[in-house]
Amino acid sequence: MSPPGSQDEVRVTVVTAGLSPDSWAALLTPRLAWFAAVARREHLTRAARDLAVPQSTLSRAMARLEADLGVALLARHGRAISLTPAGRSFARFTERALGEVERAAEAVRTDADPAAGKVAFGFLHTMGPETVPELLRAFRADHPRVRFALVQSYGEDMIERMRAGELDLCLTSPVPEAPDLVTRRLDEQRLFLVVPADHRLATRRRVRLAEAAEEPFVTLEPGYGLRRLTDILCERAGFRPRVAFEGEEPETLRGLVAAGLGVALLPPPTMPRPGVRDLAVTAPRAVREIGVAWMADRPDTRPVADFKRFLLGRRGRLVAAPGREPERRDEGSGR
Repeated sequence: MSPPGSQDEVRVTVVTAGLSPDSWAALLTPRLAWFAAVARREHLTRAARDLAVPQSTLSRAMARLEADLGVALLARHGRAISLTPAGRSFARFTERALGEVERAAEAVRTDADPAAGKVAFGFLHTMGPETVPELLRAFRADHPRVRFALVQSYGEDMIERMRAGELDLCLTSPVPEAPDLVTRRLDEQRLFLVVPADHRLATRRRVRLAEAAEEPFVTLEPGYGLRRLTDILCERAGFRPRVAFEGEEPETLRGLVAAGLGVALLPPPTMPRPGVRDLAVTAPRAVREIGVAWMADRPDTRPVADFKRFLLGRRGRLVAAPGREPERRDEGSGR
């Protein structure tokens, strides 16, 4: 008789279930969701609590998974654990596989009730306070039973999440170009030079970006679309921005500007912020394109298809500054 947890025991279980004993999928699938929970938490106790299983059972299952693969997925440091490089790689594939299972379940449920279902939707942080809630309100007026899983992030992260199966589609900027994506440009949004209220330019309504060439800039971190656009626009204005502070969220940058720590290129705020002034940039033309992206080879459920059509129907009127949207072009701006 084989010892408990051995390969033979697993194969007997699989054969009894009527599956091929030589299939990696048959061997590993029952433990993938457990491994995904451990990978997300990097903590056995918390993962076991999430899964409602005893920690000892989960620990043995992870040990068997590693033994079956012949690869260490978890590095153990006393009671703490972390993912090994192989574990991180396996976690990405696991999330993708579980995402496919989730979509399959949603698809068959939607077939049974096409008025229901879920859309996994990603969008930029700057679109969260006002634009996205208004979009969802308008869409659900005609599709009240559709549910949404919402993710706020930056463009590159959302694209990777779509590729991993975590998102159905996303609103992003700049609009990406990749052979595995379908993208559509929906709108453009003005960017403003944000300066402290007591700044030398604060009494102006419009400025050329070159007038801020000697100023310290506060920007998003590298990798964010708005950071790349800031660098491009400054280059077009004839200078490289002198970055004083980097952050992850536009409203934090506004706070840094209000504190007198620099100037920033930002979209309009959803709510007026004291201590700063937003100046229209006349040259170069300072806008960012907003678009929608989804995977080219992934079939849609009915709710996802409906939401795509809804977004495409909002082309040219997706975003607007609350209470004011300056004219699209300024004199002498060009492109």
